[in-house]
Amino acid sequence: MSKVLYVELINEKDSIKKQLKLPLIGGISWGDFKLTDSLGEGNYRIRAYTNYMRNFGTEFFFDKTIKIGNSWANKVFTKTDYTFSKENNTDKVAATIHFEDKNGVAYKENEVSYDVQLDYRSVSKGKTKTDLSGNAVINFNSSQALSNKSGKIVATLTLDNKQKVIKIIPITSTSNDVDVQFLPEGGALVENLPQKIAIKAINASGHGEDVKGVIVDETGNEITSFETNYLGMGNFVFNVQPGKTYLAKVKFKDGSGKDLKLPIAQKSGYAITVNGLDTGKVTVKIMASEDLINGSELKVVAQQAGNVYYVSKAKMDKQVLMASIPKKNLPVGVVQFTLFSNTNQPIAERLIFVNNKVDLIDVNLNTSGASTTRKGKSTFSFDATNQNKPVLSSFSVSVTNSSKVTPDEDNESNILTSLLLTSDLTGYIEKPNHYFLNDDIKTMRELDNLMLTQGWSRFLWRNVIAGTGPTITYKPENSISISGTVMRGNKPVPGGKVMLMASKGTFFIIDTVTNADGRFVFDDLNFPDSTKFVVQARTKTDRKFVDITLDVVPNQIVTKNKNGADVEVNVNNSLMKYIKESDNYFNEMTRLGLLERTIKLEEVTITEKRNPAKNSANLNGAGRADFIMTDKDLLTCITLSQCLQGRLPGVIFRGNVPYLMRSQNTPMSIILDGMRVEPEFLDNIVPSDVESIELLKSIGNTAIYGFQGGGGVIVITTKRGGGTESYNRYAPGVLTLSPKGFSVSREFYAPKYDAATNSSRADLRTTIYWNPQVVAENDGKGKFEFYNADEPGQYRLVMEGIDALGHLARKIYTYDVK
Repeated sequence: MSKVLYVELINEKDSIKKQLKLPLIGGISWGDFKLTDSLGEGNYRIRAYTNYMRNFGTEFFFDKTIKIGNSWANKVFTKTDYTFSKENNTDKVAATIHFEDKNGVAYKENEVSYDVQLDYRSVSKGKTKTDLSGNAVINFNSSQALSNKSGKIVATLTLDNKQKVIKIIPITSTSNDVDVQFLPEGGALVENLPQKIAIKAINASGHGEDVKGVIVDETGNEITSFETNYLGMGNFVFNVQPGKTYLAKVKFKDGSGKDLKLPIAQKSGYAITVNGLDTGKVTVKIMASEDLINGSELKVVAQQAGNVYYVSKAKMDKQVLMASIPKKNLPVGVVQFTLFSNTNQPIAERLIFVNNKVDLIDVNLNTSGASTTRKGKSTFSFDATNQNKPVLSSFSVSVTNSSKVTPDEDNESNILTSLLLTSDLTGYIEKPNHYFLNDDIKTMRELDNLMLTQGWSRFLWRNVIAGTGPTITYKPENSISISGTVMRGNKPVPGGKVMLMASKGTFFIIDTVTNADGRFVFDDLNFPDSTKFVVQARTKTDRKFVDITLDVVPNQIVTKNKNGADVEVNVNNSLMKYIKESDNYFNEMTRLGLLERTIKLEEVTITEKRNPAKNSANLNGAGRADFIMTDKDLLTCITLSQCLQGRLPGVIFRGNVPYLMRSQNTPMSIILDGMRVEPEFLDNIVPSDVESIELLKSIGNTAIYGFQGGGGVIVITTKRGGGTESYNRYAPGVLTLSPKGFSVSREFYAPKYDAATNSSRADLRTTIYWNPQVVAENDGKGKFEFYNADEPGQYRLVMEGIDALGHLARKIYTYDVK
């Protein structure tokens, strides 16, 4: 439904560093973030969503924590270790921060000032010095009152040349505490029914931690034992006896322990057990307390994403009912089984994962054209089929030198983990790709434990049965549109004339008429980012004293990172091998003059006067003009031309049109908020709305405007009005706006080598090839080609794709370059 996609790069302060607006064509788009070398290292997030998705909450957005390292423009590298202790109910933390340069030489006896922040509150500030090994120790406490035991240390190291370098070091936890939960299959424990109880143990930094223990009754008798076997998850079967209470005695890996009560069991009720470990079928078992064996009709419904795949009705005339469903009837991914009572009340629920290969695209990759030589040309062709039929599908292909960029296969996010698993479960899913790497019984059990724990829920089916959905505030965007209302006083203006003018390299004008409610819309617009517009409205009889109100969609707020457990304390350290390889590549590119580089200047104190035209779009740079007037110079006049006559040096007015004295045949160009407007437009601008006026008349200042600057330029900047609106009013019936346009995606550069142009230049790329749009046509056939880099290693090719019906594909191939 949506044709516009938003993709954001979010920093550790939960603020958006960059936002891309991308056009979706057939559900597919691609783009890239340009990272400057002055970007600090840290844990960033990539978040993606459509406007329509905002109606259903941010849990469904794509949200991935990534590490960005920086070595090239970086002088100080840190490595931090935390140790935890407890004193009276207070968590005590000692952080040892090691400071060194890129070559591993420690910063000895340098001053460090620090500010420790937890839950956005400062809990400790002070100064210390690094020791002879380059270590500084910072101690702080965390009271139990803090809800979120995470934050950061802002450490400022003073170098020998007095330069101060600020390092932000994440605090992911403040203790060694482990939280253990016991979750009965289906939702609730029922007396006298043998049920699975799942275990989930998570440490304070959000990672699973394996535990073991025993269950004892109130007399201390040991009933059964349990242990988790992967990422703190496991299960055991238990039958709660009436009138008894049970305690779980949990043992942690450091030898400490904790006693926890098991959930209270209901005296009467139903339980559902689902076994999806068989490769061919799913077995469903319904159990009931003896008092409920009364012939009531129950229903089991299996659904995914609102589509029902299986319904079964049965009378509860015995204590256990069984059913089996062929897996080929169920879709790939998370399937939700719900047991309903005879009055359609949900009484038990269980999620399972179905690994149905029929729903995936089979990619048959022809690898005979892969080159094993450096700078050799590799050609790959492939066939994409689903159930042996060719499919029209779109693929993204990336090739990296995995000897330099080591993949963390368990923890990879990919098309399968995102669309089949993590988007259907709440909370943080640790190592999502682990469950897709092996198709064996051990992995299936581990995945089932994930379903029993993080797939455990008590769903609010009331809203589903009543047909109550979320309020639809945000409509699907079919294109970029600019819409609003024209009013006169408190009344809408029907039949009003509205004109939209745009200026970005070219100049286009479109117009429309308001409806009976004074509303207008310009849709199907397609323009790049940074385009500026003027909207002008008039009544049917050409009166200009009207008010235009634009529809402004508020930006999506940045919620707290749900994948906080993916935050890496020592980012540069964890990426050091890759960073050093990248350094070689950057240095070679710089030597050849092929790289844009930001030069970080030494800190200097500027004592010059404040720039009076700081918001100006002057192409020479704000304030670089032959003469500047500010709002204080414009207080006493009615029209702008009246304000300027006789006050701009070397400028005369004929009528209300300005001319430079030296070129009286060519009127001056008027640039309003970065947009060129006609000279006659000057008196439409209300003087009190103007922030600054810059006069450009010398050749040095006008040259950048080309032939438009031949007669001189007047750059007018309006007041920004508090910054909450994305548009400015500066005259009756006229306003300017700068809506976000589509981001222009760059093509990934890959060099070509052949016999005629075989370059002797070193090619040290770590990413060899990236193509976001490789299409398999209707016959299912596609191909792509690229040249290897100049370094040996194991090259890793990853293909991911989708067809029009939503079938997914993922293919990995590795080959050695000698």
